Formats: sequence, structure tokens, C-alpha cells
Amino acid sequence: MFKSVLVANRGEIACRVFRTAKRMGVRTIAVYSEADADALFVREADEAVLIGPAAARQSYLDQARVLAAAKATGAEAIHPGYGFLSENADFAEAVEAAGLVWIGAPAASIRAMGLKDAAKKLMVEAGVPVTPGYMGDDQSETRLKSEADAIGYPVLIKAVAGGGGKGMRRVDEADAFLDALASCRREAASSFGDDRVLIEKYILSPRHIEVQVFGDKHGTVVHLNERDCSLQRRHQKVIEEAPAPGMDAATRAAVTDAAVRAAKAVDYVGAGTIEFIADASEGLRADRIWFMEMNTRLQVEHPVTEMITGVDLVEWQFRAAAGEPVPLAQADIPLNGWAMEARLYAEDPANGFLPSTGKLEHFILPDDIRVDTGVEQGGEVSQFYDPMIAKLIVHETSREAAAARLADACAEVEVWPVKTNAGFLKQCLDHPRFISGDVDTGFIANEEGSLLHRKTSDLVVAAALGWRSEVFIGAAYERDIWGPSPAHLFGFRLNRPARPATFAFTQDGVRREAQVEVIGPQKDWRLEFRVDDAPLDYSELAHRRLPTTYGDDEVLVFERGSVSSFDFAPAFSGDGSGSSGSDGALRAPMPGKIVAAPVKVGDAVVKGQPVIVLEAMKMEHALTAPFDGVATEINVAVGDQVAADAMLAVVKAEQET
Repeated sequence: MFKSVLVANRGEIACRVFRTAKRMGVRTIAVYSEADADALFVREADEAVLIGPAAARQSYLDQARVLAAAKATGAEAIHPGYGFLSENADFAEAVEAAGLVWIGAPAASIRAMGLKDAAKKLMVEAGVPVTPGYMGDDQSETRLKSEADAIGYPVLIKAVAGGGGKGMRRVDEADAFLDALASCRREAASSFGDDRVLIEKYILSPRHIEVQVFGDKHGTVVHLNERDCSLQRRHQKVIEEAPAPGMDAATRAAVTDAAVRAAKAVDYVGAGTIEFIADASEGLRADRIWFMEMNTRLQVEHPVTEMITGVDLVEWQFRAAAGEPVPLAQADIPLNGWAMEARLYAEDPANGFLPSTGKLEHFILPDDIRVDTGVEQGGEVSQFYDPMIAKLIVHETSREAAAARLADACAEVEVWPVKTNAGFLKQCLDHPRFISGDVDTGFIANEEGSLLHRKTSDLVVAAALGWRSEVFIGAAYERDIWGPSPAHLFGFRLNRPARPATFAFTQDGVRREAQVEVIGPQKDWRLEFRVDDAPLDYSELAHRRLPTTYGDDEVLVFERGSVSSFDFAPAFSGDGSGSSGSDGALRAPMPGKIVAAPVKVGDAVVKGQPVIVLEAMKMEHALTAPFDGVATEINVAVGDQVAADAMLAVVKAEQET
């Protein structure tokens, strides 16, 4: 066994690998970019080496710099994590050529499965069922569109070298195909350096089923059961679970056997995942489950497999790379209970799930479940990397218990001022369809209205006003009184009333008005709140407290994974409604790079038409015309780097022009 390992990655997965390495007595080495100089994973490593600036191509994707760091620190092995160089066959060969141990799949296996079209042809030869589609060499727009027309819409355009949900576009009608193809190719070229695509028939009731496989250098391949990753948004996994709901023993045997055949067909070594798409319109059936692709690396969602099997997959990776056999025979790998994982993203569900960046001034996660994270309070969420900041993982005896516990865990998340999807995750986990197991990859898109609906309870407002009212009531009441009343719930002193106290505040940027008054005689009185001239019910505060933090004029109240911000500063300006381009100004929602500017000054545009396309945190974000009109300003060009809130373009309504 090697005695030191360099992790050629960052964040959560670097911390995860370090945890196993330290338990096994292996020295840990981190490489980091300038943007990650103060990151948690850097401090957790026994040694750390700066390898370049923030841009991944100049740091985490620079093979020469990573190998130089390994040589300088005396590393004996390299673990690539996931993403970055983890599925780069050239890097795998370079690591071994340098005399280091590569803790990953063989380069030949990566190449065989790395291109989706070639992998599907290989699977057909191995007797593994594949989805119908086009995987040809002719990549002309004309040929691709004609193939899509022949397959029949909807179709899915997928980057040949893609992964992680990037370089994928669903197309529902022929007229939208060419625009989707162009966008897909841009994203594929940016993320993978390869803009080739394939076309697949889009399954209308799809379930995403994947099988964890593991091979050693002695020719043994086993599976560690399946996972269901159907809860997705824009092809990015949101909640994963193991086993898959509705999977009977016969179907499980057929799918896992196919996965093992697929891995053996490429002489696979290490941890890998065979992904399948299932037509769930009639439940899970072996004859309606098809191979999609293989991920020749450790997956983000590997913890749910670890929970139901009791296996440390990173330890298995270490042992396989060192030449040891798979630790367990197939018959000895268990399937115990039910595990679920929720991906906590730094993003704003209320604002189109745009990534959220900045300092984590307040960051509290549940402490009674497994949490895999690479950030901490006071850390920074950067624009340069993936927005996932943590994984919340639970393990229970049943699916119902696992879903309930994970929902509770999401409700306990407290993050500010960076926005997260914790409240959205809880809404998903509480949804009757999810609880019943009636989930496919279209679940979030179909239920988005109810999942995004957030009504702030009276309790949240009362928790904020109960703190701030002390300041305002003091000027309105004449003498101190104490007694059995709701006052003790807020912990402030009251005086006998001379007049009600009225004051304005903002809640999440919206102006509101509150009135506080003591009602009743001195020995039997009660406190009454009215907000926007409606009574406020705060009785629940007697038996339920909400996490609340205070600043000089700001109060934050956390409930169900979401946060409400209250500002009691005496000065207030604006109507609190915010702006989303309703005035025709298109501003950058975050720092990023302009990758497309399809509209010129003077062009007529229609509502919803893309005017500027911004790339940030490895995803494209289209800024669209808010109404029919004319583009009067285009202030950027392709390739420009822009700051958050930069004015990118202006559209004037037709009547104005």
C-alpha cells in the first residue's frame, strides 16, 4: 500500500478522500488554486501546494502542474476525485508514466466509455440494451436534424464527451432543434473541449437508474446494488436514493447483471457507475431499461451506496489501485435499509436557480446525520467552480423514514447571505408524489409551481418583530410591568400603554408596516401585533422557537430550510419590488463570461428571446427580452468577463421606440 496520496481535486470530494486516507494512515496532499487558498480542504491536508490561478484550465485541469506538485511533495499516488481530470485518459497514463499509482479507471477503459457513441456500440456487442438514437460521425447540422426528425420528437441532444448534466438539451419540436444544438455545442466545447453530439429518443416517463460496479486487477467485477437518481433539474441530480423504489428482485438481477457485463467488456478496475434510463410508464421492467453511459470514476452520490452496504468505496479504490482483490465476494455484499442524499447547492430557487456566490457569514448544517462538505462558516463560494456546497445523507430502515429524516435535515439548514436550495429540497421531500415513490426525471419540471411556492408563516414574522418591538414599544409605554402574559415569549419588557407603536420594516426587500399594542387591564393583558393591517398570530411561539440571528438593524429568521431577512433601519427607499428586467435593462445576475450575443442594436426582439448568454459556474444562463421591442443597447461582446449587476443590454418596448 502506498504511504501518501495527492488529491487532484478540491472542495467536498478532496475532504472526503482525505478522511479515508487519514484513517488508513496515508499522508494527504492537496493542490489548490489562488481562489481556494483559504479553503477547508487545503487546511485539512497534511501538505498543500498552490498550482495556479482561479481558472480551472490554469490550475486543476493543468496536468503538468499537478504532476509537478506530486513530484515536489513525494506523493506516491494520485486520486482524481470526480470532475476535472478524473476521466482524462491521457492524465491517467501520465500519472503511471511518472511512476505514481493512479487511483482510477485504466486509461483504456476511460477511452472506451468516454465517448458516448462508441460506448453504445461497444455495449451492443456486449449484449447490453441501449436506447434508440443516432451516434454517427456525420456531425453536420443537416444530418443531425434529419436524424432527429426521423427519431421523432422529443429528442435529447447529448455531448459525446459529456457528463454531469452538461452539454444536454431536450428538444420538443423541429423548429427549436438548431438553436438547442448550437447551445449544446457551445457548452460541450467549453466544458469538455469536444463539441460533437449524439441524438437519443427522449423517454417521456424516464427514471434514472444506475448501478455501482467495482473491479480489481485480477479480473473480478462486482456490483453494489442500484441507485435511483431520477429527481433532477436541468439534468443535474438533486436527490439520490438507494435502493430504487419499485425495483423487484428479478428486475434488479437483470439490471445489475447487465452492469457487470458492461464493466467486464472494458476490463474495468476501480469504482464505476453504469447509468440506465428506464421507461417507468408501466413500472420498472427489465425489458424497458436501457444503457445510457458509464462514469469511469467515483460518483458524487456514492455515499448512499456506502450507507446500504457498509462499504467505504474510497478505501476499496485505494486497495484496488494497490493491486489487492475486491474485499467482498458478490454474495457477501449486503443491501440494508434505505439511504437518501440531498445535494445542497448555492443557488436561488426564487430567482430561476441562479448560482449564488459570496462569503458564508452564517453556515450551520445538521449535526446528527452524515454531511459531506468542503466549506465552513466564513468560507467563500466562488464563481469559478461548481455551486454544490454540501451533501446531506441519511440512512433508515425504510424509504418513508429516510425521506422524513432527510426533510427534517434540510429544514435545519441555516445559510446566509449566500442563497441555497435547502427549502426547495424540503418541499420536494415532503411532496406526496415523492413520498409515494411516483417520481421520474420530469418531476421537478412538472411540479415546479408547488415546489417553489413559499408562504412565510406568521411565526416567522412574529419571531422577527418580537425582537425589534422592544425598541419601538419603549417610547410608547409609560411604566414597567411584568406578569403572566405572552410578553415572556419575546423576552422584552413592556410598559403600560399610552398609544400603539407603529413602525415600518422590510421583509425580503418588500416594505411592510407593523403595529404593536397592549390590550386589556394591567393584571390581565395581552400583546397584539398587526402587520399590514391584519392580525398576526404568534401563539405558536409558546412551544416552538425558530433559529434567529440579529444585527444592528437586521434580523434573520430560518424556517424549513429557507431564510427571511428583516430590515428595521429607520430609512427606507423604493417600493421593494425589485427589478427583473421589467424596465428593459438586462443586468448580469452574477460574475461570468459572455458566450453568445445573438442580438444587435436595432434588432427587433420578442418576449423570451435570448439577447445575451452568460456562462458562470460551468453553466449557461440566457438573459431574455422581458417584452416585445427593440434592442437599443448591447454593451458586451463574446468573450467579455463581466461583474455582477453589470448592464449588458437594454430593450425598449415597441411603443417607446
